[in-house]
Amino acid sequence: MLSKSQARAFFFVGTGLCALAFVGLTVDTFGKIPAQTGQAQLTEQVIRGKDLWDHNNCMGCHTLLGEGAYYAPELTKVIDRRGPVFVAAMLRDPQAMYPGQRKMQQYNFNEAEIGDLVAFLSWIGKVDTNGFPAKPPLAQGNVGPAANRPVVFQQLCTACHSLGGVGGNVGPALDGVGKKFDAAYIGKWLEDPAAVKPGTKMPKLPLTADQIHELTTFLGSQGK
Repeated sequence: MLSKSQARAFFFVGTGLCALAFVGLTVDTFGKIPAQTGQAQLTEQVIRGKDLWDHNNCMGCHTLLGEGAYYAPELTKVIDRRGPVFVAAMLRDPQAMYPGQRKMQQYNFNEAEIGDLVAFLSWIGKVDTNGFPAKPPLAQGNVGPAANRPVVFQQLCTACHSLGGVGGNVGPALDGVGKKFDAAYIGKWLEDPAAVKPGTKMPKLPLTADQIHELTTFLGSQGK
């Protein structure tokens, strides 16, 4: 049994040590924030993107860093999953990317605002979140060596199409597409789907000439 004086001393010493530990951990945490959040990369463009995110109540449907609504996809690592081309295309015209399926509102952002939002989401994606969120099952699929797939295919095409059972189901599977169509047809299709097949639901994607060539080569090799 402790005497009253011993108990008092134990209380004050224990409380003091716990308080010191708490202050020390708090100082250590705040000291790590700039590096973990990428504070040095917090540009004016990123800040404008954050303002657009807040002003348009994007958290009413999406989550960032686990905070927000769960009606629409979590976007903390969306740039890693889909890439800036896909994200920009979704912000430009959600319905064109998923005809008749997406319920995302058309906000009519201009190109500068789209760039600001992409910059903000790129910055968020680089924040050190200790592994949150976990990589989705889609990223674990494989058709041959994953390195053989162009980045633009992984980030853009698999949103709607599958290959080897991995990817979306909005558009047709791309297994064996190289047997069905030659390179010239694939290239024209990627440049402007509606010019090849009027009324098609596939949008004209914002692909560069190099990306079209890369995708044409890759898709042309499927099934050969």
